[in-house]
Amino acid sequence: MAKCALCGKGVVFGQNVSHSHRKTNRTWKPNIRKVKQDGGKSISVCSRCLRTMKKA
Repeated sequence: MAKCALCGKGVVFGQNVSHSHRKTNRTWKPNIRKVKQDGGKSISVCSRCLRTMKKA
């Protein structure tokens, strides 16, 4: 599932809008990475949270 375990960021729904203003459905998916934690357990984390974790 495309959801961050830390911040809860997930899929967002919207519409593509063409030049003639026709609308079709689309999705924006977060940039999710599998990361191993200290206990050897892997969690799904978005790239923004991963960047913040590396800073700390």
